[in-house]
Amino acid sequence: MKLAALVAIASLGSVVAAAAQDQERPVPKESARVSIAGCVHNRTFIVARPPEGEPVRSDIAEGRRFKLNAKKELMADIKGHGSYMMEVTGLIRKADLTPPPGISAAGGRVRIGPGNPQAPVYGSPALDPHYNEATMDVESWRPLPASCPAK
Repeated sequence: MKLAALVAIASLGSVVAAAAQDQERPVPKESARVSIAGCVHNRTFIVARPPEGEPVRSDIAEGRRFKLNAKKELMADIKGHGSYMMEVTGLIRKADLTPPPGISAAGGRVRIGPGNPQAPVYGSPALDPHYNEATMDVESWRPLPASCPAK
């Protein structure tokens, strides 16, 4: 009888622990949880329009780039599916969700506006490839039924 009760309590504890791991972690007040569709190249995620019929909704503009930050196993899994479009869910700072300042010209390829406040005196921030690249802490991902365009 005591053994059966002990086994029941131990199994209940493992179920509760597993359920606690499945819950999403709380979102800090300066961050937002977003799900975006796009393609991965190395650690860079490029936002793209999701395939028709997919329930991915985001107000983040196509072509926007994010540097992915994830555990080693999760990142290896994402990179392994790099030729397919995917939906990535994670945390992004709210300040990084706002579009860059200035006016877009030449179809969005040129931006006229203030420079990067951390820009060095000796160089142009426009030459820095990570100038507009925000960081996303990846929580999960799922493949979408489309392939990525050729790089």
